[in-house]
Amino acid sequence: MPGRRTTSRNLLAGLTVALVATLVAALAPTVGAAPAHAAPVLLSQGRPATASTTEGGAFPASAAVDGNSGTRWSSSFSDPQWLRVDLGSRATVTGVTLVWEAAHARAFQIQTSDDGSSWTTIHSTTNGTGGTQTLAVSGAGRYVRMYGTQRATGYGYSLWEFQVFGETGGGPVDPVEPTDPRNPNLGPNTFVFDPSTPTATIQSRLNTLFTQQETNQFGPQRYAVLFRPGNYTADVNLGFFTQVAGLGMSPDDVNLNGHVRVEASWFGGNATQNFWRAAENLSVTLPAGVSVERWAVSQAAPYRRMHLRGAQNQIQLWDGYTGWSSGGLMADTRIDGLVVSGSQQQWYSRNSEFGNGWTGSVWNMVFQGVAGAPTPNFPNPSHTVIPTTPLVREKPFLYVDGTGEYRVFVPALRTNSAGTSWYNKTPAGSSISLADFFVVRPGTSAATINNALAQGRHLLFTPGVHRITEPIQVNRANTVVLGLGLATIQTDNGTVGMRVADVDGVKVAGLMFEAGTTNSPVLMEVGPAGSAASHAANPTSLHDVFFRIGGPGVGRATTSLVVNSDNVIGDHMWLWRADHGDGVGWTVNTADTGLIVNGDDVTMYGLFVEHYQKFQTIWNGNGGRTYFYQNELPYDPPNQAAWMNGSTRGYAAYKVADSVTSHQAWGLGSYAYFNVDPSVVAERSFEVPNNPNVRFTNMVTVSLGGVGTINRMINNTGNTVNTTNQVSYLTGYP
Repeated sequence: MPGRRTTSRNLLAGLTVALVATLVAALAPTVGAAPAHAAPVLLSQGRPATASTTEGGAFPASAAVDGNSGTRWSSSFSDPQWLRVDLGSRATVTGVTLVWEAAHARAFQIQTSDDGSSWTTIHSTTNGTGGTQTLAVSGAGRYVRMYGTQRATGYGYSLWEFQVFGETGGGPVDPVEPTDPRNPNLGPNTFVFDPSTPTATIQSRLNTLFTQQETNQFGPQRYAVLFRPGNYTADVNLGFFTQVAGLGMSPDDVNLNGHVRVEASWFGGNATQNFWRAAENLSVTLPAGVSVERWAVSQAAPYRRMHLRGAQNQIQLWDGYTGWSSGGLMADTRIDGLVVSGSQQQWYSRNSEFGNGWTGSVWNMVFQGVAGAPTPNFPNPSHTVIPTTPLVREKPFLYVDGTGEYRVFVPALRTNSAGTSWYNKTPAGSSISLADFFVVRPGTSAATINNALAQGRHLLFTPGVHRITEPIQVNRANTVVLGLGLATIQTDNGTVGMRVADVDGVKVAGLMFEAGTTNSPVLMEVGPAGSAASHAANPTSLHDVFFRIGGPGVGRATTSLVVNSDNVIGDHMWLWRADHGDGVGWTVNTADTGLIVNGDDVTMYGLFVEHYQKFQTIWNGNGGRTYFYQNELPYDPPNQAAWMNGSTRGYAAYKVADSVTSHQAWGLGSYAYFNVDPSVVAERSFEVPNNPNVRFTNMVTVSLGGVGTINRMINNTGNTVNTTNQVSYLTGYP
């Protein structure tokens, strides 16, 4: 809106005076009346505010309650729209003042609520005048909102200030539960061991968890197993939704004599469904006489900040005998010996060290900033090797310092890096006491979470499914949001799961977002629409952030992730519309698009997007970069007519908008398996503008088992893959 119309700016001259006059009028006692009650107080200023939409990053909901007459909230140009403030506790509401910009409401209501879901109208008008409106009202609730149903102009709704007056009864405003950094309550599903814990006790717990979780890919159970610094003897066999991690500053601070492994015996040696588990910040010494560690996984199973000791040893990324594996991540990790990929179909290794190198290749192996990477020779073998990583921040992690205090280490940005951040070096970064975190346990409302955020706390989500009915709103720069045990945020009532403001340096890590039965427009939004601030010096970053539409039951969301802010870093993400499980079907777990990038200079490292019903990924911003992309098109179009983009057969796996003038991507794979109707054709996997600054390097398309057809690889270039010719490679475009 800045500069778009002069009439709105004319309000500024008298705004401060109007605000003062309004406050005086609202607070002044009536002449001659007995003062039976304390004067109403301004309850809303500085409280958490949310809105149905924002016009852009310069007009957030919080601007309407910040007491600054020069900032405002502005909505998109449609009806209805709302602005809501959380007072922190139930209050008696006696007055509301709205200071409108020229784009005001003709018809609106003032409403209160105790839970942010059920609303009571305490004022209604269909003849709003704009300007400064001072309303005497009578109501009560924790939440107060302006609900606009008819705009007075062709623009949106725009408020310089939204002020709520009343009384709270003198009670405290929702104190945030303190966190004891030496003895935090990490919930019943987090198990912390120290070297004094009997080995038998540790192994018994590990065996119990594995027995429960070996096949439990769609249950609600989530677990974290944490080891304080020291030496242990343990065989950690990881099942679904289990994270094992060390609590040292270095992986070598915790050594497990035994294994940290993933097997595929539950699925007959086929590891293509070994999802959702994690090993982090540990060193492993294999038992005497054993030289093989197994990490037979597919998506969403990071092997991060690990050290497998022993130059004579190897880690195998497959079952080792019969089955396939289908994609994974190794990051900030040292393998003293050899990495053997076997039947692993695709893999992304970043900023790691392989003492005895790597062997194996199927379709798409990408190495970035890896010491000991193989020689680049795509497509035979299909090794894409990128010497350095231009700009990355490693994932924040929980640790215990030398005094016994729990802290979170936030690694610093690294530029043009190779190798690990920790081996034979001191990691750069900052440390935050867990006292500065709000520990979120299942059952905590989003309102309580937002209250903690508004009071300056970071968030630590404990293992479990966290159901929310309103967005988690991260507004403060440099906020850390960290999940343990693949903690899951499930959206109920069609809400957005999380919104991150257009601010510097937010870090979101170790979380899964899951759609509920009522369609959500988006599960996570980074920056509001129209975000334009530069964050080049301190970007927001997403680490091991996963999305799921369906599987445990019906789930629906139009888009999983929208990135509006500039300079965002994505560090390993899997966005998945379920192709198996419960609540799965073309008209059941509906989801148009996995990822939409509107921001400029956004970088994705290790991006997996699968089975969405329209474009899998849409990239609208300039300067984007993707290093490793893995995609499967939707399995289940019922017929060609049901999967058409106008006159084009199907939708691309990766769409770069025609308006984009600069974009680069390396190591991309897209696969078709149209098992409902094998005659379905995808016209192409990658659709990009023809511009010399839009460059794609090392691509592969596959018709899995010859079931379905991809006609061209990128635009109108590349061989058809189908029953006869199942794999096609292309080293560059244009």
